[in-house]
Amino acid sequence: MRLGVNIDHVATLRQARRTFEPSPVFCALLAEQAGAHQITLHLREDRRHIQEEDLRLIKKLVRVPVNLEMAPTEEMKRIALEVKPNRVTLVPERREEITTEGGLDVARLKDYLKEFLREIKEEGIEVSLFVEPEEEQIYASKEVGADAVELHTGRYANLWNAHNWKGVEEELQRLKTAAIKARDLGLRVYAGHGLTYQNVKDLVKELKDYVEELNVGHSIVSNAVVFGFERAVREFLMIIQ
Repeated sequence: MRLGVNIDHVATLRQARRTFEPSPVFCALLAEQAGAHQITLHLREDRRHIQEEDLRLIKKLVRVPVNLEMAPTEEMKRIALEVKPNRVTLVPERREEITTEGGLDVARLKDYLKEFLREIKEEGIEVSLFVEPEEEQIYASKEVGADAVELHTGRYANLWNAHNWKGVEEELQRLKTAAIKARDLGLRVYAGHGLTYQNVKDLVKELKDYVEELNVGHSIVSNAVVFGFERAVREFLMIIQ
């Protein structure tokens, strides 16, 4: 299973003082050196952490694929078409949220997204949609022309962290059903949100045959503060492989 390392919260720490350190670009290079298969970063409308210059430098300097998470807005599309990340992952975004709170409602935005994605796909950029593990959203993702879906694992993570084992089992089955449906439709399947060194083990055990990639940020950055970035990435890779 591949690992995409999300470096957003390196930038969060930097922006707390509006200074130049720690550098998300340097940490992206460290993650790559440690074996990360991809660098993921979310350029938000309010620029609360990642800045445009971070995106440009990372795309220029790292050799692994770059996955740009972004809201489906014209401003973000313009930036994506200019920088040309390897993948664009569309996510919902609200200014008042601490972190992304759920999946994109692709079914409701179907007509808009079909047109929105046209230019991105014409540039050969892979398109992934961050969605809830629901059949309606999987079908809609296929209809609008996505290449992949990233299943929102936030509910699973919350249930696991609360030691609600019955709920964990049910959510794993929901994720598996969604992953199988997506694969049957020809979509690639990724997953992420709220995953930690502790709760990821059960998810990998259950979904390793259906999900090809995980995107993880906060837990890795948190451990990197204590143990260093390369060690934090390597230890997560050991768990999921």
